[in-house]
Amino acid sequence: MKNKNLVMALMCALFVLTSCGYERIDAGHEGMKVNLYGSSKGVDDVSLVTGAVWYNPFTEDVFQYPTHVITVDYEPFTVNAKDGSSFTVDPTVSLKIVDGKSPQVFIKYRKNDLNEVIETTLYNYVKNAFRIQLNNYTTDELVSKREEFEKAIEDRLAGELNAECFQLEQMTSGLQYPNSLVKAIDAKNAAVQEAQRAANEVLKIEAEARKKVAQAQGEADALRIKGNAESEYNRKISASLSGLIIQQEMIKKWDGKTPVFMGASNTMLDASKFVQ
Repeated sequence: MKNKNLVMALMCALFVLTSCGYERIDAGHEGMKVNLYGSSKGVDDVSLVTGAVWYNPFTEDVFQYPTHVITVDYEPFTVNAKDGSSFTVDPTVSLKIVDGKSPQVFIKYRKNDLNEVIETTLYNYVKNAFRIQLNNYTTDELVSKREEFEKAIEDRLAGELNAECFQLEQMTSGLQYPNSLVKAIDAKNAAVQEAQRAANEVLKIEAEARKKVAQAQGEADALRIKGNAESEYNRKISASLSGLIIQQEMIKKWDGKTPVFMGASNTMLDASKFVQ
């Protein structure tokens, strides 16, 4: 009898073990045990679980959502500025579930695959944020105030995603300007560059002119200094030569006689008498 009871117990234990479900929650994920036949049939009866999870596969199920950051490159879409200009947005968004909020996300959306929520519902939030915020700016403002409106979009989107238990980590708009605006901006930049080039050329010409003036002034100063030096030299040479020329002329005209000169009383004096 005891052996029979032991066999029955083992069979029951084996049945329980084979009928139990087992799930291991991966690292970077949050697990949810869902009661499939509760009073609300899983809508409210969801518990957060981690690690190894045993469950009754007949009445329960276990799902898991990733809690690491997910980067999504959404499909481009068009939006209009305040003045009606059409812009293309090619957004990339990095987000994650707020820690501990996986059950709330599951209860609201009832999706086993979180990507379905991210690629549909959250995509609508992204498009809505861009359409509302860009409609507050004109085309010129979207060019000159790009950093401002992208910050406004990011703040709005962060608030809306947080209400859905998601945390916005990063966003890039990938905003593309209309072709007509791109051409106008290119033409303006080309004009500015041409004006700058012309201004630089003028500065270069002026600098060259100043250089030539300075060079000519330097040459003139050098010639003046050289001329003054030569003139002074000639003057000194002339002064030194004048006495010699006079002496030479006197010698040429001397008749060999002792020179006579008049005294104070008009008396002719013989210079030879004064020679010792």
